[in-house]
Amino acid sequence: MLTFIRHTLFAGLLALTTGLSLAQSINTSLPIIELKTSIYRIQAEVASTPQARQVGLMNRTSMPTDSGMLFIFDQKATHCFWMSNTKIPLAIAFIADDGKIVNIEEMQAETLNNHCPKAPVRYALEMNRQWFSQRAIGPGSVIQGLPRQ
Repeated sequence: MLTFIRHTLFAGLLALTTGLSLAQSINTSLPIIELKTSIYRIQAEVASTPQARQVGLMNRTSMPTDSGMLFIFDQKATHCFWMSNTKIPLAIAFIADDGKIVNIEEMQAETLNNHCPKAPVRYALEMNRQWFSQRAIGPGSVIQGLPRQ
């Protein structure tokens, strides 16, 4: 009986630790929406306020495979991104109002290089590095489910 209790306690602690790791990689204070491109579904945190956009994915050490962060701006512009205090390498897709990807940039962790859209946009979607290229998603591909402002 004591062995059963130890195994149950160990399993409970393992589940709690795993849950905490996942919670650290997703900011549960931000709304999450489902986006879709081709056959792929994305769970995206929505950064639509100046504060949320400024913090973005800074200081996180991991992100689940099909998760990302959708940045929404009030106005179309050439909103540039950099990776200050961002510990995981990312890819960013700049997205037009109709959902079409304008361009995708691969970004290295902890760098200050600017990554900018090739045309004014209101949306940008950050995913793990090479997420888009590994799925043959590129400029002209459509992201469905974008919130309308």
